[in-house]
Amino acid sequence: MSGILEGLNILVLEDELLIAMDVEQLCLDHGASAVVVARRLDEIGGETDFHAAVVDVMLDGVSTLDFAERLRDAGKPFIFASGYTDNIEVATRFPGVAMVGKPYSGNDLVEAVAAACGRVAA
Repeated sequence: MSGILEGLNILVLEDELLIAMDVEQLCLDHGASAVVVARRLDEIGGETDFHAAVVDVMLDGVSTLDFAERLRDAGKPFIFASGYTDNIEVATRFPGVAMVGKPYSGNDLVEAVAAACGRVAA
């Protein structure tokens, strides 16, 4: 599966430092060109130079769903990676968007990002 994310710039929204570092390394190990990690929504600023995003549903107690809606409206592929896997609002507002539950395997996460980008079958 090496290189499945080849050339992609990926935004990771994750408030848990160790998980964020793990996701960053997973993406780089699978060919991503760059990974930007944000632990709070206000750290993103005007950052738009990414091809896909890995979005935790809650960052330090703040919902990311409005941000995810902006990603969808902008046509940016993304997945959710969260402990909130039974969130009805996520399922209702984002049908078809992959939800990878924590704790997840690295392969599940990488395959979900690749699928969101159309690199492998969902």
